[in-house]
Amino acid sequence: MQFSLFYFSGDGSSTSQDKYRLLIEGAKFADRNGFAGIWIPERHFDAFGGLYPNPSVAGAAIAMVTNQLEIRSGSVVIPLQQPLRVAEEWAMVDNLSQGRVSLSFAPGWHPNDFVLYPEKYADRKAIMWRDIQVVQQLWQGAAIEFTGGHGQPVAVQTFPRPLQAQVPIWITAMADDTFIDAGKIGANILTSPLYQNLDEILRKVTLYRQSLVDHGHDPNRGKVAMMIHTFIGNDRQTVRDRVKQPFKNYLKTHFDLVLKSAGELRFSIDPKTLTPQDLDDLLEFSFDSYFNGKVLMGTPDYCQQMVDNLQQAGVDEVAALIDFGIEFDWVMESLEQLKALKQHYDEVPALC
Repeated sequence: MQFSLFYFSGDGSSTSQDKYRLLIEGAKFADRNGFAGIWIPERHFDAFGGLYPNPSVAGAAIAMVTNQLEIRSGSVVIPLQQPLRVAEEWAMVDNLSQGRVSLSFAPGWHPNDFVLYPEKYADRKAIMWRDIQVVQQLWQGAAIEFTGGHGQPVAVQTFPRPLQAQVPIWITAMADDTFIDAGKIGANILTSPLYQNLDEILRKVTLYRQSLVDHGHDPNRGKVAMMIHTFIGNDRQTVRDRVKQPFKNYLKTHFDLVLKSAGELRFSIDPKTLTPQDLDDLLEFSFDSYFNGKVLMGTPDYCQQMVDNLQQAGVDEVAALIDFGIEFDWVMESLEQLKALKQHYDEVPALC
């Protein structure tokens, strides 16, 4: 079992001068302590995740303060990008990091994000698979034809040349078909436990491994990383007290997420009829449902059991999401606990 750090939250509307402190200091910590990588998302036009509109820019900053860990997009929303720019920007980060770039791709989901390319929204999944291939070809030095300013085809190569001959590819996946399609191209998987239980994860990972085999890839080389909200402390009640309000605020900033959670629990909710008390009750209920089994929050022993369960479900890496509003010093304390948990798995043989 490997461990990495994942960033997603953060209030992009803040005007504080140290809004990227946790990103930088967390990256330094992960690098010093042998973590596998650091994941940086792409989010647009909303305070939720709004600190990260361009993962390559953040990745370049991280490249300059780290030496070992992989710098990963988590994820590039490729239908919102021109693949030429993706190849250019991340090749630059690959050079700055001495060859440590790894890319996860996603099709995007929120229609408002597609003000950048509204014509791509309907076919975003097909566009993702197509443009992943384009990025791979450009990365390897191929000249690809695009239409120039005079309306004529122009064969274009991207520069700078990256250090890695091939960029490691991940696919952000929740649905069965995405797991299977990732296996077809030999990509790794980035997923989350928020909307799936352990049995569903095991089933999807099994589909993924079989797809790898069916398409000529080594099933043992494919990695499955699990993004999971993480905060570890010696006392479960103290952990709960520290995470409760920040996590409720986090849920509130993405109310669609709360509604989906409640909907899956067979609640019927009309947001137009919610009073402030109704909303707080819903957030309270959602927090409890996440805290009791959907997040890596609790004591070291509790979290170790959670990681054991993920490992038995076929997960290879815990991608610990740490930036959901908790005080900086408390997060750094939790990272020490996460380091100890990582060391436990460094020292024990892999499960069969």
